[in-house]
Amino acid sequence: MSDAVRFGLVGYGSGGRIFHAPLIASAANIEFLGVVTTNEERRAELVKQHPEAAAFDSIAAIAAAGAEAVTISTPVGTHAPLALEAISHGLSVVVDKPFAVDAGAAREVVAAAAAKGVKLSVYQNRRWDSDLLTLRRLIADGQLGQIRRFESRFERWQPERKVGAAGGGTLMDFGSHLVDQALLLHGPAVRVYAEMRGSGELDDDMFMALHHVGGVESHLWGSWRQPAPGPRFRVVGTTGAFITGFDGSIDIQEELLKGGRSPAELGDQWGVEPLQGKIFRGDEGTAVPTERGRWDTFYPAFAAAVRGEGQVPVDPEDAVRTMTVLDAARRSARSGEAVRL
Repeated sequence: MSDAVRFGLVGYGSGGRIFHAPLIASAANIEFLGVVTTNEERRAELVKQHPEAAAFDSIAAIAAAGAEAVTISTPVGTHAPLALEAISHGLSVVVDKPFAVDAGAAREVVAAAAAKGVKLSVYQNRRWDSDLLTLRRLIADGQLGQIRRFESRFERWQPERKVGAAGGGTLMDFGSHLVDQALLLHGPAVRVYAEMRGSGELDDDMFMALHHVGGVESHLWGSWRQPAPGPRFRVVGTTGAFITGFDGSIDIQEELLKGGRSPAELGDQWGVEPLQGKIFRGDEGTAVPTERGRWDTFYPAFAAAVRGEGQVPVDPEDAVRTMTVLDAARRSARSGEAVRL
């Protein structure tokens, strides 16, 4: 631990408390310094969950205490301003998704980090979902042939849920993951079409169609109001199709974190997924082994990059590209027409 990166967390709501703190604290090359929060209830939770970590009143305070890097896990409207503040103190920064409210704000943060010479990344943890890692293996091995259509869904049935401004609505919240995965797999999008619906001020149900520069069509769904969730992935190629998450089930790592488990506790059993997808060629489906989910690799990789060992786990320019697509999706949903990029 003598060369461990001293790491802080800004915000201790559900995102920071459930999805970031356990993974930061589990990383062998990180010293979890503490959390920036002035909420007394959150401070009490921090004492119970991570007694080794301190509470701080501000980013300036945690920087003065020796932090080298922080994660921003706060409402989306505050991501860019807080990231800029952290960068001004010379801190390397991980920004939770959605990276910013729009592509312009994202570019400003990326430029500031480059000018200051600090590391910057976006927390796109679902690049390390078990099902996506399995799909990437199948594509790399040529088991599906040339990909023609990519269908991806984050659909849930929680009609009582109030979609709040903290996450920016379903397009921003689910859409930032869906788009990032589609661009990672299939390259830049050149055309975007979107539909959005909502029962309140923000959308709680959305659809996007992306046409990629290589010809792949991505169809992406996100919803909190879907009583019959579709398969997580349905990927159609010239020689086969891969389907997984038949009942809309998602990666087990979310369930583990919500249940209070961590990589430090589970070790090599972290992210082991009991579910299997299938490759179809006609009516016959053949089960394929599922890769182990590896959210636990993000923070060790980022800490290594802070020490000059390798690249950040997600290029911040990828966040700009994702936000550009989401901006276009909003324009498309308003106009009813596809937007060319």
